Amino acid sequence: MGEGLTLTLATEEAARCLLCFDAPCSQACPAGTDPGSFIRKLHFRNVTGAIRTIKKNNPFGWTCGVVCPTARLCELACSRTAIDKPIQIGKIQRFLVEHGWAVGFSPIKKAEIKKDKVAIIGSGPAGLTCARELALNGYDVTVFEKKEKAGGNLRYGIPTFRLSEKGLDREIEEITSLGVTVKTETPIEGKDGLTKLKEEGFKAVFLSPGLWSPVRLGIEGSDLNGVLSATDFLGAMRTHEASDVENLVRDKVVAVIGGGSVAMDAAMGAKKLGAKDVYVLYRRSYTEMPAEEKEKIQALNDGIHFFILTQPVKYSGKGSLESIVCRRTRLGDPDDSGRRRPEEIQGSEFEMPFDVAIEALATEPDTGLRELADLTWDNKTITVSDANLQTSLPWVYAGGDIVRGPALVVEAVADGKKAAEAIAQHLEGKGE
Repeated sequence: MGEGLTLTLATEEAARCLLCFDAPCSQACPAGTDPGSFIRKLHFRNVTGAIRTIKKNNPFGWTCGVVCPTARLCELACSRTAIDKPIQIGKIQRFLVEHGWAVGFSPIKKAEIKKDKVAIIGSGPAGLTCARELALNGYDVTVFEKKEKAGGNLRYGIPTFRLSEKGLDREIEEITSLGVTVKTETPIEGKDGLTKLKEEGFKAVFLSPGLWSPVRLGIEGSDLNGVLSATDFLGAMRTHEASDVENLVRDKVVAVIGGGSVAMDAAMGAKKLGAKDVYVLYRRSYTEMPAEEKEKIQALNDGIHFFILTQPVKYSGKGSLESIVCRRTRLGDPDDSGRRRPEEIQGSEFEMPFDVAIEALATEPDTGLRELADLTWDNKTITVSDANLQTSLPWVYAGGDIVRGPALVVEAVADGKKAAEAIAQHLEGKGE
């Protein structure tokens, strides 16, 4: 499962650390994993102390070491960049967690469960982090998950070639071993969903269901066979439907529409499943694609073709997709995202043959989620207090993508930690 570092190499890399007094890398980690501390400990050969720091601060230390965009967070802030190149923080973090597993070192110990019942809705990184923190403080935590397995977007939104199921399962097992109960295939739905939890004795609820409804282009031909969302495509790769999507793309010409990390995952996933050719169609420029630079380079190295400044306007075919009509774009003034707005060039249409189109645009809350309770919403996200993630219902808290919109795993971990602290204060009569 490891990649890139041995104990010797990790220690040598840590020896490059400048041992900053007020480590900027630690300040740049949203989840407070504190790389400045665990690298310092490794620097002085305190390997178990380094592992303990990671797992104490971040229950998904291994996962974040694999998927976190360290190049624009902790590594970007690394003081070593003023000399040569940043410390490879992500790789060190991943190695340390895997080393702990290899030698059987488990630094987090179970607490006695003797406090109130708390319900977590959603078993992604925000929900499971909140569950762990509360369990460590003696609360009786139950996580309700509507899918077949726990993990949320980590399991159903990231392909196995980027995040192994074995490593993810290991981190989830560490959380459940603390006394956290996870009930899968158990959705909490309907207007009385939260009320029923309260009647069952749950004193507080943390909502972290994620965003699972894909935003679609909605252009002509969207109902053709072979047109699907990246949410469905990537989710199917992790389930018993994997053979279906493999049959769908094998030896086919595939278009992936979008420019984010999900689009790169879908494109590389299709290629690994045997697609003949994969094209990424993106309406802005290459430099404005939100995917990480290393993801884009990996996609190019995998043989993915990029069509930038290209906007699909129509799917064509008789029953099944046969081609996509596209229109060229040019960049105008910046929009609300800070990026230059794509403007379609009239009369620039062209048509390309495609067998499959995977739309990787964005995700939003499931439509039924708004019926769960009388919560305050800001468009497509739940409104919470910045101070403690409390919703308009004082016993209900929320975090992760349902509050932030599509965000990073490390930010979800941060929300889980923050919510757990706020819930504990609320139940102990110390909260607002």
